[in-house]
Amino acid sequence: MLKSKVAVLKTSPETILDDYQKLMQAVDYKDSVPKNTDTLIKLNLSWTKYFPSCSSQPWQLEGVVRTLLQDGYQKEMLFPVENKTVVTNPVKGAKNNKWTPILQKHDLKYFPLPDVEWVKYEFKNKLLRLNQIFPEGIEIPKMFIGKNVIHLPTVKTHGHSMTTGAIKNAFGGLLKEVRHFAHKYIHEVLVDLLIMQQELHPGIFCVMDGTVCGDGAGPRTMKPKIKNFILASSDSVAIDAISAQIMGFEPLNIPYLRMCHEKGLGVGDPREIEVIGEDISEVNFQFRVKRSVVIWGDQMLRKGFLKPLEKLLLHTPLIVWAPLASNLYHDFLWYPTVGRKRIKEFRKTEWGGLWQRY
Repeated sequence: MLKSKVAVLKTSPETILDDYQKLMQAVDYKDSVPKNTDTLIKLNLSWTKYFPSCSSQPWQLEGVVRTLLQDGYQKEMLFPVENKTVVTNPVKGAKNNKWTPILQKHDLKYFPLPDVEWVKYEFKNKLLRLNQIFPEGIEIPKMFIGKNVIHLPTVKTHGHSMTTGAIKNAFGGLLKEVRHFAHKYIHEVLVDLLIMQQELHPGIFCVMDGTVCGDGAGPRTMKPKIKNFILASSDSVAIDAISAQIMGFEPLNIPYLRMCHEKGLGVGDPREIEVIGEDISEVNFQFRVKRSVVIWGDQMLRKGFLKPLEKLLLHTPLIVWAPLASNLYHDFLWYPTVGRKRIKEFRKTEWGGLWQRY
């Protein structure tokens, strides 16, 4: 049986763009991304502000775009996209994370998903949970139907799903901003998202940045850790499994990876994955999942001792308190007191220097 392949390379700020090209070509990405089909470039925005390891890095975006254009993909057939959440703005986020100048440099139009047409789509394959969460129908961006997708996640932990990567990157594309209702069943929802993608997209490819990784209370309030790795694969499950493994987790102990593996949606067992490039057999970042105050509170309302208040606080107009509380904590408490110090330390590094040059 053919193994899934994941390319893993060590890189540096001096070689990062060329290394992204080597990475993608090492797993024959052109076989997974047909040139004669429009291709979405699905960015990852976890915070409107820039914070190291939180969202797609500018060199990640430039490395992928540069590779595509040099390998003959037509810019008119490339569609960079990102969605909003109740706490993020994709237009401001593109500017703050320095995606905008890269897209302008390569004459690519950016598509904030709140501005595109959304349609109800009935999936042929059985979903585990999303039809119950959205009984009136699942709305998706019409432009996603029939296009390839290239995901640009980062290597980081997540308070809801333990790890986040290629599979969860679809969470911010295929679901509207009300997708926070899916947090209660996050692992089953992530399986659903992969089922949906495999039905919608003729080609799926994933390019993950681990130059600066996120440890701790992801996806925002993390400790940035410089690790100098980049990964790529056409198997979303396999790349998330290898990312989880190098972070220090057993992939099959993570529910969404185990379920995807068992359903044959991809390979989640590292023993069945061929790693091309670096020898990662001894790599272990020893990351630990933590929950921010906001995620802890969300989980207590959905599954914990505050569950009697769930319907009132999360499923009525009173829900407006949640994004306000999240913004208050992240933007006005954590970021000024903790985040800025971590960014200041990051700027002293070589990757911080590269980011400032963008």
